[in-house]
Amino acid sequence: MTTLASGTDTLTRDALTVLQPGFTGTTAPDWLLRRLGEGLASVGLFGRNIASPEQLAALTAQLRAERDDVLVAIDEEGGDVTRLEVHTGSSFPGNHALGAVDDVELTREVALELGRRLAACGVNFNWAPSADVNSNAANPVIGVRSFGADQDLVARHTAAYVTGLQTAGVAACTKHFPGHGDTAVDSHLDLPRIDATAEVLHSRELAPFRAAIAVGTRAVMSAHILVPALDPARPATLSHRVLTELLRGELGYDGLIVTDGMEMQAISATYGIEHGSVLALAAGADAICVGGGLSDDETVRRLRDALVAAVRSGELPEERLAEAAERVRVLARWTRTAEPAHPDLAPTDIGLVAARRALRVTRVDSFTALVTAPFVASLTPVANIAVGDETPWGVAAELTRLLPGTETGGFAGEDAGHAAIVAAGDRRIVAVVRDEHRHPWMGRALDVLLKARPDTIVVEMGVPQAPPRGALHIATHGAARVCGVAAAEVIAPR
Repeated sequence: MTTLASGTDTLTRDALTVLQPGFTGTTAPDWLLRRLGEGLASVGLFGRNIASPEQLAALTAQLRAERDDVLVAIDEEGGDVTRLEVHTGSSFPGNHALGAVDDVELTREVALELGRRLAACGVNFNWAPSADVNSNAANPVIGVRSFGADQDLVARHTAAYVTGLQTAGVAACTKHFPGHGDTAVDSHLDLPRIDATAEVLHSRELAPFRAAIAVGTRAVMSAHILVPALDPARPATLSHRVLTELLRGELGYDGLIVTDGMEMQAISATYGIEHGSVLALAAGADAICVGGGLSDDETVRRLRDALVAAVRSGELPEERLAEAAERVRVLARWTRTAEPAHPDLAPTDIGLVAARRALRVTRVDSFTALVTAPFVASLTPVANIAVGDETPWGVAAELTRLLPGTETGGFAGEDAGHAAIVAAGDRRIVAVVRDEHRHPWMGRALDVLLKARPDTIVVEMGVPQAPPRGALHIATHGAARVCGVAAAEVIAPR
């Protein structure tokens, strides 16, 4: 049964209700349990909170023992962005692989199975899917997290993904409104700007969100991006024009609006998280996501007090805060009453099936399958913050299983190609890249490798924009563990 500490006034409870904080550790700290008793209604989980499915189930049970209707949220996109399998790599390919297959029923099945696994661990709210149209090939933060660069493709797969997740009883959170695909800046680091016209935005960026709303997405996440055609003054998360006039008014959306992480530099560096949170609520957001970086009780207290003070000063209307808190409670009630489809079914290998179907193989020269252990040269770019550097990627682990004795090394920078050749010795080279088209040094490293060793196999695990080359070129459309498995099966078939 939900418990609320006596003496906690309605205003303070509402201020706590709209927060979605994170924490450190694999068990709930005392301060978090206390805040749940005082009115906190949501908790966000990240890779640092997860050691195993069994541990995660125990953690969510611990949270529900304090508040039985708590929203337990996670950033689990599958593919490159995984928290459920942060230490091993995901059992599901990401959006770009699903878009490459372009089978909406497959996308729905993948999302359904992912949702089942989340629900089995007690997670009922997923900050996914990404509905961004990756129209800018130089995008440093979306890339393979997007279904693709065509708005119609992205729209139909967004709708299928939302349907699959919610059929499993897990609320979907379609992101990043009004669309983060046409950016060349990562909003974790700075404020991106999209200079497309209103006509382009409505036909391109908004199409997937319309599709998600049409199938009943329970939540939408705002983007920390400046879109002058919609609002020349404030980023979308803080914009009444974007959240209330466009999303609520024009698109007719009435579900929960969640902000992206408020500690991201696009907001915190300019507005600060306290003032930014007040502005976001005033603009029309209902829930404040924080905790990817700031994850302590002091952060919760600061945000709670900032919202209460803003109401008392008149900066934030009390009815706006109350409305936001009620939308959080409405979503919590939905998660308690949603009946997941076939919760007793055993897990399937639909993720590997999808990864195999997403693979694109180009034989540039004559190719001989590997029968002896190779050297895997990973040309490793800096991972963006959304993906993180905790999750392994590549093909080395699976090739080692298929061909014991496989060796590997990571290389970066202008000497990467020469260094890889030296490290490989006489072994056949498998060069693994991620977004070659965005990293000139990576392209030059492949030039060196292929000139010296034309039998090199190239595996592209990012967006395959660069021309295929190598004795064999494999595009996996993502770096999930199952994408590596599918690639290794081609390189070293049994």
